[in-house]
Amino acid sequence: MTKQNRKIWNGNVRDAALSILMEINNNQAYSNLLLHRTIENYQLQDKDRGLLTELTYGTLQHRLTLDYYLEPFVRGKLDLWVRELLRMSVYQIVYLTRIPPHAAVHEAVEIAKRRGHKRIPPTVNGILRSVLRQGVRSLDDIKDPIERISIETSHPRWLIDRWVELYGIDATREMAKLNNLPAKMTFRVNETKTDAAAVIAELEKINMSIHPGDVVSECLVSESGNPASAEIYEKGHITIQDESSMLPVYALDVKPGMKVLDMCAAPGGKTTHIAEKMNNEGEVYAHDLHAHKVKLIEKNSKRLGLSSIRTKSGDSRKLLEQYEENSFDRILVDAPCSGFGVIRRKPEIKYNKTASDVKGLLDIQFDLLKTARKLIKPNGVIVYSTCTVEYEENRGIVDKYLAAYADMELVPLTNLEGRDKLQIENDTLQVLPQHFGGDGFFVAAFRKKEVN
Repeated sequence: MTKQNRKIWNGNVRDAALSILMEINNNQAYSNLLLHRTIENYQLQDKDRGLLTELTYGTLQHRLTLDYYLEPFVRGKLDLWVRELLRMSVYQIVYLTRIPPHAAVHEAVEIAKRRGHKRIPPTVNGILRSVLRQGVRSLDDIKDPIERISIETSHPRWLIDRWVELYGIDATREMAKLNNLPAKMTFRVNETKTDAAAVIAELEKINMSIHPGDVVSECLVSESGNPASAEIYEKGHITIQDESSMLPVYALDVKPGMKVLDMCAAPGGKTTHIAEKMNNEGEVYAHDLHAHKVKLIEKNSKRLGLSSIRTKSGDSRKLLEQYEENSFDRILVDAPCSGFGVIRRKPEIKYNKTASDVKGLLDIQFDLLKTARKLIKPNGVIVYSTCTVEYEENRGIVDKYLAAYADMELVPLTNLEGRDKLQIENDTLQVLPQHFGGDGFFVAAFRKKEVN
């Protein structure tokens, strides 16, 4: 990357944010991956990195609210990129007090000149200047309480309807609002190499503010700074991971010397946690559908110094072709899911997923558990987890599984760290983002009964 190209880039952060937003719209790409790739490729300075992240996430998170604000000012059909440009500009006007509104309008018009034909810049200018003159309409005008939550928090109505039915209107409103706030920077201490106190001391030396997590003892939270940029990350002392996603490994209750299978392992956060909990003694078999993702597991395992992990790619529903029945002491099924528990990290999920997408996942989740039942030893434990808050994918799958197989029983989640702070109901755990600030997550553990 030449200095000239970097200079051009640094002058067009809004243009770059628009390109990212359009790629998300057109290709259903993940915002976090696109942002990371863009920041790394163009070696952005902190100021530009912050603005790019703010514009991308903010415009995505508040899309339906921004459309509500724009609706009275738009006449006729707009090209998608123009509408996205208007959303991004109104986001700056309404939400970003440090950016002068007229500057946001000017930048939008300049982008319109570069990207569109001669009629587009006057259209963009006219709409945005009308917004400045008249202001945006009040959300108080929305009288339907469910519709108000949907528009105010920018979540599709169908999703809010489902959550209200499951959790009630107050919990739904709180969860939807939290989904538009940045997720905490949490990470896990590799206790085969160090301990939490030593990690805190090391990071405080480089002026990072660190404190313990709310639930898991090896979880730490960074209030300032990125621990992944610190030397102790390269030395394998920590792993970036959300606190909620550390809980399934506690439910597994692994011991040194066990033979453990992680059926949906990439990028390896839970796999490496398993190996650490086993003190790197035993065998951990990590499988994932995609070969390029398996390489991430291998990279993380090497960095953390975990030699007990073996990896392989392929469809985990077909693992009976590779392993004999009754082969494993413990199996983790961290299943593919709708991902509605991680909307803070991937806000596009709430727009890209549909109710039919949720139903389409149920067979995959159940088939993975069916395969796990064959592979687990008698008295062995299978943990099923997802990063969603959907009943069908969580307790619904549990109930279906127990009804189908009389030799499987729920295991009380007595091994969960911080159990007194968790909302365990009917021997399953459903974490909502408001419970302790972690991702939405579900955990259930099954034991295979020994045949007499």
